[in-house]
Amino acid sequence: MARTRTPAAAAALTAMLGLTAVSWTIAVRQMNGAMDMGVATRLGSFGSFAALWVSMMAAMMLPGATPAVLRYAHTYGGRGLAAVPVFVGAYLAVWALVGIAGYAMYRPHGSFTAGVVVVAAGAYELTPLKRHFRRHCHEDVRSGLAFGLSCVGSCIGLMLMLLALGFMSLTWMSLIAVLVLAQKLLPARAALDVPAGLAIVGLGLLILAAPSSVPGLTPSM
Repeated sequence: MARTRTPAAAAALTAMLGLTAVSWTIAVRQMNGAMDMGVATRLGSFGSFAALWVSMMAAMMLPGATPAVLRYAHTYGGRGLAAVPVFVGAYLAVWALVGIAGYAMYRPHGSFTAGVVVVAAGAYELTPLKRHFRRHCHEDVRSGLAFGLSCVGSCIGLMLMLLALGFMSLTWMSLIAVLVLAQKLLPARAALDVPAGLAIVGLGLLILAAPSSVPGLTPSM
């Protein structure tokens, strides 16, 4: 795209790709050092959770946020490039606050609770509110804070789904990261979004009916 060939946008793209790669490396190493207990996973100390959560959010969210960062850098030229770290920092700070709320509310749980959360997450994917936030997540680049709030509204169901299915699961993290990226890069279309939402609801119903048939819900040694 032409706008990515401006010096400011090119520098921003390089920085985002590098930060994403580093974040995935850190997150994978941290998760490999912890035991995945599926739905019974305990979050541990707040410090260890916060470090993992921030690296996970950077790994999962920055790829989809890259087009917005490039638009921001392109629109404001050199001033935009200088402000890109502030934009990205504010964006990740919003997700850090979501992590704090999640840590406060989270409790180890069973497959029934996980299934209910997944069904609710899939249902949310089909709502006008989800479409509203997703549209703004594509358009709102006034600031990292505004962009982050829009993206939280768009992705909150998927993040709750991650916490419900197994916070330490690299498999669930990767699958949800791919879905988040697709929703960030592709325009909202019923032909794609409705089947995805129904598939998530179906996964939740499967967990409720036959949890043993869903990989990753039991402890992984």
